[in-house]
Amino acid sequence: MQSHTSAAYPAWKRVLFSDFMLSRGRAQRIALVGVMTALCIVANMFLEIKFYDVQFSLTIFISVLSGMLIGPLFGFAAVFLGDFLGYVYNSWGYIYMPWVGLSSALFALVAGLVMGIRIQKKWGIYIKLALICVITFFVCTAGVNSAGFYLYNKYSGFSTAVIEYAETHFGGTLSYFVYVCYRLIFKLQILNSVANYALLFAAVPLINAVAARNVPLR
Repeated sequence: MQSHTSAAYPAWKRVLFSDFMLSRGRAQRIALVGVMTALCIVANMFLEIKFYDVQFSLTIFISVLSGMLIGPLFGFAAVFLGDFLGYVYNSWGYIYMPWVGLSSALFALVAGLVMGIRIQKKWGIYIKLALICVITFFVCTAGVNSAGFYLYNKYSGFSTAVIEYAETHFGGTLSYFVYVCYRLIFKLQILNSVANYALLFAAVPLINAVAARNVPLR
C-alpha cells in the first residue's frame, strides 16, 4: 500500500492528528492515543525523582513525543488527561495545579504543530526538534509552568529558600524573572530540560524505525 504524503490530508485534519496517525486506521489511532495517555499517567506517578526541593522527571520527553506521534490537538488532550489522571491516582499530597497539566499539554501542541512544517530533507526532523526544544523551553518551562508557580507562591507566600536566593543574588527583589532563575538554575530544572531534550534527539532513529513502513518523521 502506497504511503500518503502530508499534502494528501486537509489542514484541519493535520491540526488534529499527525501524518503518522492519519496513515493509520481509526482503531490504531485510538490505541495509540490510549497508550500515550497511559505513558503520561505513568510519568506522573512513577517517573519522577525528588531529592529535597529538586525534581527530575521524563514528563517533557513523553509530552513532546506524544505531540510528535499523535499530532497537535489530540496530543494536547492525551497529555492533559494523562497529567490529570496521574494526579488523581497519586497527588503526592499536593493540591491540583492546572498550569502544570497545561504546560505539559502545550509541549505536545507545539511539537505537533512544528512537526507539520514541511522540510524535505533527511535531517529535517532534527531541525524541527531543535525548534521544538527552543519554543517549549521558553513558552512552557520558563513561561506557563514558572508563571503558574510564581503567581501561586506570590499569593500563598514564598518559601524561605526563594527569599534567601533573591536576597543573595538579586538584592532581595523577588520578581518573576528572579523566580524563573531560582527554578531553572538553583533548582536545576534547566538540567532536567536538557536531559529530556537529549533523550528526544537520541530517540529519533528508533521512532523513525517504527514509523518507516508508512510515514517516517522528517
